[in-house]
Amino acid sequence: MYKESFLMAWASLVANKLRSLLTMLGIIIGVAAVIALVSIGNGVKQDIENSISSLGSNLLVVLPGAPRTPGARPSQGSMKSLKISDYEAIAKLEGVKAASPMTNGSYVVIYQNKNWTTSVAGVNSNFQDVNNWTMTSGRFFSDKNVQNRERVAVVGQTVVKNLFADEDPVGKEIRVKNIPFRVIGVLKSKGNGTMGNDQDDTVLIPYTTSMERVEGIDYLRRVYVVAKDDEGIDRLQADIENLLRVRHNIKDTNLDDFNIQNMKSIMETVAQTTGTFTLFLGAVAAISLVVGGIGIMNIMLVSVTERTREIGVRKALGATYSVIVTQFLIEAVVISLMGGFIGIAFGIGASKVIGMVSGMSTVVSVPTIIMSFAFSMAIGLIFGIYPARKAAKLNPIDALHYE
Repeated sequence: MYKESFLMAWASLVANKLRSLLTMLGIIIGVAAVIALVSIGNGVKQDIENSISSLGSNLLVVLPGAPRTPGARPSQGSMKSLKISDYEAIAKLEGVKAASPMTNGSYVVIYQNKNWTTSVAGVNSNFQDVNNWTMTSGRFFSDKNVQNRERVAVVGQTVVKNLFADEDPVGKEIRVKNIPFRVIGVLKSKGNGTMGNDQDDTVLIPYTTSMERVEGIDYLRRVYVVAKDDEGIDRLQADIENLLRVRHNIKDTNLDDFNIQNMKSIMETVAQTTGTFTLFLGAVAAISLVVGGIGIMNIMLVSVTERTREIGVRKALGATYSVIVTQFLIEAVVISLMGGFIGIAFGIGASKVIGMVSGMSTVVSVPTIIMSFAFSMAIGLIFGIYPARKAAKLNPIDALHYE
């Protein structure tokens, strides 16, 4: 019975190729949209998580200034609240694996007759481990370089590209604010950060040299702290908060002149937010699948009207209610399945093209493909039921006399 119903359904679809193709179009667009949009959402989520995890989930960033509140601006004094002595005290806390202070600013870096405006950051010898940097050539600066306030620098790949071209930067001399620095190492590329910033567009120098010779300041812009393990990061954050309140003589926690960013908490928030964003994109795309289902029902109702006499003949020859229902349901499901297969191909192709054109990462997941395909099949069944039941309920005498 099913084989005969399938063959008759297939013959009907082939006989009306254009109508069948236009009916499939809604399903094709719906499935393709779900796969493409969800892949974009997954890609955004992966990029952000990779960028944050490249810093390490057990990382704390101590910043000067009170925690941001809507409508409030931190005072100028609070932005200078972090001192070297604060960093040294934090580094001695139990639970700290490594720590690095940082000062940074945007400066014009000169090499021979070329110049490039980049971020010049003052850090210590631990910064390479704290921020998971690796070297492609040369070395990172040592504790001795920091203590002696030496004029040495480590450069990122973007700086290398714009200042040195094909030359080896190691051993060359660059100038920052007309102060000569000897390049001793080149960082391996990290790409863009969470905010789309180019992490490779940087020059690292000893923070002691930066504070004294370049920036002329006696305070730090931030302190990076790596916990010994993920489990102890919340405890370490509380210890740092208590330490700084004592050192800064803060009695009321609402008057903190510092704030701490916890990478573990940020990662959890980002995962939740991007997950919701991806779900929203998928839901928007799924609407087009429902619209495609309505299209199937509409075309099937037209088909029932056109084939009223055929249905009457089949019922007069003994075709049962279930046979007629099965045939029309099969037609609806075949349209959905074929549209689903084509939509999957278009969706995967579209996500790849979007990735290449925009430079965004797109991640096509197998569960998304299975879900969208199953949904398209369900759409065919659900929206095919009413036309199928209408066809099966036709009175054979009335159907035979239908003009």
